[in-house]
Amino acid sequence: MSPEPRAGSGPAEPAPDAGAPPLLSVVIPVRNEAPNIAPLVAEIEAALADVPHEIVYVDDGSTDHTPEALRAARDGGAPVRGLRHRASCGQSAAIITGVKAARGTWIATLDGDGQNDPADIPRLFARARAEAAEGRRTMVAGHRVNRKDSGVKRYSSKMANAIRSRLLRDRTPDTGCGLKVFPRDLFLDLPHFDHMHRFLPALTLRQGGTVVSEPVNHRPRVRGASNYGTLDRLAVSIFDLVGMAWLQRRGRRPVVETDPP
Repeated sequence: MSPEPRAGSGPAEPAPDAGAPPLLSVVIPVRNEAPNIAPLVAEIEAALADVPHEIVYVDDGSTDHTPEALRAARDGGAPVRGLRHRASCGQSAAIITGVKAARGTWIATLDGDGQNDPADIPRLFARARAEAAEGRRTMVAGHRVNRKDSGVKRYSSKMANAIRSRLLRDRTPDTGCGLKVFPRDLFLDLPHFDHMHRFLPALTLRQGGTVVSEPVNHRPRVRGASNYGTLDRLAVSIFDLVGMAWLQRRGRRPVVETDPP
């Protein structure tokens, strides 16, 4: 378990000079999303034109032309960094790889299918920085208030959110939204395991952080096909919830004191 951070400490932000690392790293896990790379990169660049940033794609074992699309985006001048899992390890593993490799003080995560709207990132980023200015380590989670998914997917998600909220008390209406903004050091303090991305708010609370939700736009998928099946998610959700509840009950946050001078 990583050491507990100092209470009330916000992340220190680098000075905005040419040699400084980016302020914000946008981490995007993808698998077989070649048609969505260029349009999404263009939208991110437009949304973050005034923010020093980088875009960290993690290709989770794609078998299509995703690697070529990422190289084309980088060669076109966008601040894109590409990492690749030789074989698919899952969405959580891709996010962990991306955040560990990120150079920014802040992280924004985004689904790679184009359904999250990059135009929402600046608002969530501003909320996260305002929380830090008040001494809080906060994860800002997107809340898709008008989802553009199939009826089956919306219903299963609604049920899963209700059950999860009742068991874990994470006070988050939509943990499945891929759009989140948080300090990088907060994420690195969390326990890392398969499917952890479903429980980031609960893990943040367990670590002594805070979680707030912001309404965000949600769009229909217009290119490619989903790589995550509804039944697959439901099959593992019960076991994940039991494991997460066990983890919550065994979390302790020591108050660390230094010896007097």
